[in-house]
Amino acid sequence: MQRRTLLKVVGAAAVGLAGCSESGSTATETPTPTPTVGPSETLVEMTDSLKFVPETVEISVGDTVVWETVGSVAHSVTAYEDDLPAGADYFASGEFDSESAARQDYPVGSVGPDETYTHTFETAGEYPYFCIPHESGMVGTVVVE
Repeated sequence: MQRRTLLKVVGAAAVGLAGCSESGSTATETPTPTPTVGPSETLVEMTDSLKFVPETVEISVGDTVVWETVGSVAHSVTAYEDDLPAGADYFASGEFDSESAARQDYPVGSVGPDETYTHTFETAGEYPYFCIPHESGMVGTVVVE
């Protein structure tokens, strides 16, 4: 390996770059991965002001919601089990099978700073949900059409 090529490769590896071109220019650093929110994904932020933002989202059957904690306070995403559409799968961060299990085992399933929880909705209807420790004001709804 030529000295010039070796220096390019070693230099790129040392600073975490993707690689170097033959002209000597370097690629840009790869940013820290964040949730990809594409056409079939909707982002809901969980904030330090104890809110889901937006509080209500409208999506299509088969779409995914990505909840992300954007502050320093951990939250949960917990469906109100008795209010789910008939035939709908239960959902909660921590992948619990029921609302009572999610409540009982909290803080298991909490979504900490810069963490996410995702769920794909396969049945039309309204899905009310809440954050276990902040239930008095932190509630949201996913409307699936």
